[in-house]
Amino acid sequence: MSILTGADARLQALGLALPQPTPTHYAYLPALRHGGTVYVAGQIPKLSADQLLVQGAVGEQVGEAQAREAVRLCVLHALSWVAHHAQGSLDAVEQILRVNYFFQVGERASTRLSAIADSGSELLVAIFGRQGEHPRSVIGVRELPRNAPVLVSMDVALAVADSSRVPAG
Repeated sequence: MSILTGADARLQALGLALPQPTPTHYAYLPALRHGGTVYVAGQIPKLSADQLLVQGAVGEQVGEAQAREAVRLCVLHALSWVAHHAQGSLDAVEQILRVNYFFQVGERASTRLSAIADSGSELLVAIFGRQGEHPRSVIGVRELPRNAPVLVSMDVALAVADSSRVPAG
């Protein structure tokens, strides 16, 4: 039995794969790498460019189980952008720095938003171990783009090679 040491291997062992990064049609970058940090804009639970996993307010049109699945999908989309900015691999992730979970809520707002967000936070720990532990915010809002039930943004530190060790050419 082999020990899974890299994030890519742990993702595969969980039976998961990253979706393709989905470009935006709007005036912003879905993700930006600055130095060793990747800043990922809010990701919604897309099955394709034009289809969401589920739509509506959590606790009204969207049940807790569906919301948990949507959160996990949003996290995978965010990690897809991280991998894109790290030459296609999650193994370069040094630390998940921050995750923000936004939930669309209606008149009967769910009081279990933090518990639902745990599905994303637990996924990050399953993939990255201690490097997946992170501070987070969980926020209920009245509306999200495309009537999405959840939107997840994150900031991620990548291991940066020490350029002082590179021999001069």
